[in-house]
Amino acid sequence: MIIDTDVLVWHLRGNETARDIIHNNIPFSISVVTYIELIQGMKDKKEMNRFIKQLSKWDIDIVQISNDISTRAMIYVEQYHHSNSMELADALIAATCTNNSEVLLTANYKHYKFVPNIQIKRFIPQLG
Repeated sequence: MIIDTDVLVWHLRGNETARDIIHNNIPFSISVVTYIELIQGMKDKKEMNRFIKQLSKWDIDIVQISNDISTRAMIYVEQYHHSNSMELADALIAATCTNNSEVLLTANYKHYKFVPNIQIKRFIPQLG
């Protein structure tokens, strides 16, 4: 399973539903795009280092972008940017999932629902 950026953001914000689903799916993978998005969103190096340490504890796999993934993402953007507003990060994450036959856990179903052959597990954060 590949976990989308939004689910990890929910977890970082203290959402118990996100925490539970993440812990119930260890080991899991993330796209390098998710890793970069999360690092860019950190407020300082201390927060970043805590996050990196947590990733290490979870022993996750960070899936790098290959030629096949980048080519597939390029096709997704060509096909779906104008009709569905597909952006670069989502195209790369979707391509990572479809290229590796992995399920994507995401709360952003609308960002991916039109991608052929993508397997999506919807995350619905329970707000306290």
